[in-house]
Amino acid sequence: TGVPRCGASLHEPNKALRIELNANANCIWQIQRNANQTIRLIFSHFKFAPSSSCETESIKVFDGPSTESPLLGQVCGDTDAVPMLESSSDSLTFLITTSSTAFTRNFFVYYYFFSPGTKTENCGGQLTGPNGTFSSPNYPAPYPQFRYCVWHIESPKNSKINLQFQDFFLELDRNCQLDFTAVYDGPTTDSGMLGKVCGRAQPTFESSSNMMTVVLSTDDTNSYRGFSAQYSSVLLPDPMKPNITLTCSSDSMRIVLSKPYLASLGFREAHLQLNDPSCRPVVTDSVIFSFPLASCGTIKKDEGDSITYTNTISLAPAGHVITHQKNTEITAECRMQNNETLEVIYTTTNNAIQNLVSRGRYNVSMAFYESDSFSKPIQYSPYYVDLNQTLFAEATLHSSDPNLQVFIDTCTASPQPNFGSPTYDLIRSGCNKDDTVVTYPAFENHGRFKFRAFRFLRSFPSVYLQCDIVICDSSSTNSRCARGCISRHKRALAPYTWKTNAVVGPIRLKRDLRAAEHSESPSEVEAAKTPNPQQYNFYTLAFVVCISNILIVVAVVLKHHKHQVGYRYQNVQSS
Repeated sequence: TGVPRCGASLHEPNKALRIELNANANCIWQIQRNANQTIRLIFSHFKFAPSSSCETESIKVFDGPSTESPLLGQVCGDTDAVPMLESSSDSLTFLITTSSTAFTRNFFVYYYFFSPGTKTENCGGQLTGPNGTFSSPNYPAPYPQFRYCVWHIESPKNSKINLQFQDFFLELDRNCQLDFTAVYDGPTTDSGMLGKVCGRAQPTFESSSNMMTVVLSTDDTNSYRGFSAQYSSVLLPDPMKPNITLTCSSDSMRIVLSKPYLASLGFREAHLQLNDPSCRPVVTDSVIFSFPLASCGTIKKDEGDSITYTNTISLAPAGHVITHQKNTEITAECRMQNNETLEVIYTTTNNAIQNLVSRGRYNVSMAFYESDSFSKPIQYSPYYVDLNQTLFAEATLHSSDPNLQVFIDTCTASPQPNFGSPTYDLIRSGCNKDDTVVTYPAFENHGRFKFRAFRFLRSFPSVYLQCDIVICDSSSTNSRCARGCISRHKRALAPYTWKTNAVVGPIRLKRDLRAAEHSESPSEVEAAKTPNPQQYNFYTLAFVVCISNILIVVAVVLKHHKHQVGYRYQNVQSS
């Protein structure tokens, strides 16, 4: 595009940048425009070299036209948030520096100009009380572009917050770089992020205190229905019990200990460590360990019917003198299994917690793709196909543990979304039952297969697919995933580790679409071609994922007519 490979001077009213840098980079981007407006800059994805620190690799943002301007903020590899920075004028500068480590760094950043205090910026707010509801701007109509909405939730003291999204429909991309919702465990976006979500889902979050922060950020490409959410307060455990919580997700383990409880044991937060001593806690009103499942010395074990992640907090008493009169360790275990209960189980000795167990669930989604490159998901519904057309399906596990394998155990077709009779097997117990099915080798956190649109479609107007998806430890040679196709008499000998169920569809024949168009009157056809101003002529393909008896709806939406993308992408590379 003629843009410098390292840094640039930007004058457009909004732009998104995909930045790829290698070692020893020192690149400056300057944003400036005579608009008498403020600049909002969002780093929605950043990946630095492993084990880097703020001293060796960082993004520095300056409130003005050069790096001599006041420092507005800094982003590093351990930043636990989606950084958003705003200028005080119509110019802003950011500098990315990298170390000499050979590694390809990736960043996604976008900016736009806006006028603070205007009606278009009026979203978010303060929510107080034991329960409440809130929704995205314009819900259920499509949300507006270039919005950054922040809701601060505060429940009564001695309680924590349970947040549930009953309806959630945002633009989908792999890293949630475009439109996203981020949830933070405290009163601000500096409190530690509980998660970032996009696409279509029904996520739930739980805070460790009586405060939570929710952010909605949108760009100017696709706008969908947004979300509707409700929160409720949950009383904290009996004060007579130790105040400690363990939360397990598909990505991370989070342990929160109260300072009074530690003090009652004679421990200081400065003397706490995990199996990997370099993993240190964040100390605020509480002492918080938050880390990816497969890091900080966590020990993973395949239990047959579950996968467990275990780490140990070593508690060195004040003065560094370790006694044996009280337990000096707390064992925290995340147990990933098919159970919707998220209860915390305490085992105590001498009034001190010895073991802490919490149950969690893996996050799995499923989609059709245009080709065997699996790069472009089908984003409309119903999915109209030709008879004998090859269809490509992918199940994706969203987890920070790289040593997991996704296995497609069974896939069944049915004209009914509830999968009543009749049904047709594509895959059964890992064995291909339809002669057009081809299963791809396991690839990272994906399970993939292809098949041809089958004769089933000739007899029924719509067809749905239901797949049983198994998650295994990729290092296990005796797991259900490793055994592949299992004959009928051997099925009982191959227990699965973690299993979920996914439904995609409907699939319909293109000839039925053409027949429907010809059967309509001219006025009906013309009306069908006229865009609906409320729906923006959207079509929806819903992927229904039932995980541990909780129905999670994941969907992506695509405009029926081609749309203009409000900003251009740049691929910026450094040699």
